[in-house]
Amino acid sequence: MSARTGRDTPLTDYGSIGIASDHAGFELKQVLKERLSALDRPVLDLGPDGTASVDYPDYGYAMARALRDGLVARGVLICGSGIGISIAANRFSEVRAALVHDELGARLARQHNDANVICFGGRMIGADVAFDCLRVFLETPFDGGRHSLRVDKLSRPA
Repeated sequence: MSARTGRDTPLTDYGSIGIASDHAGFELKQVLKERLSALDRPVLDLGPDGTASVDYPDYGYAMARALRDGLVARGVLICGSGIGISIAANRFSEVRAALVHDELGARLARQHNDANVICFGGRMIGADVAFDCLRVFLETPFDGGRHSLRVDKLSRPA
């Protein structure tokens, strides 16, 4: 059971998945969105609509608002490295964004950190690996237990 949400429903039963990127992550965003849609996963595209230069913080903030407002249950964020957009999103207490490069990282982000947003570097990871990570991220539940106290500390002021 998630310490933050009190839910013990399998992650695959949750609602919409938000997805956003900057210009450097746009191509990967489109591929992941298409693959999720092909699996009948509801996807909310938070932008952008093309490859024109944009500022990644705007899309990290959009994801935080979508999570806060209950428009999405989980999120995918992509910028060139994945670093900037994850920093932007993690400024908000409702976000636990994890930059992931492999399936083990995706699994541990969920099991130990109750991450609700997975981040990728569009210039750092291929579409197949990213989709495998995303699948694991969406299918893996939070372990709770000793991890719950630590996760609760993440949204408290220092």
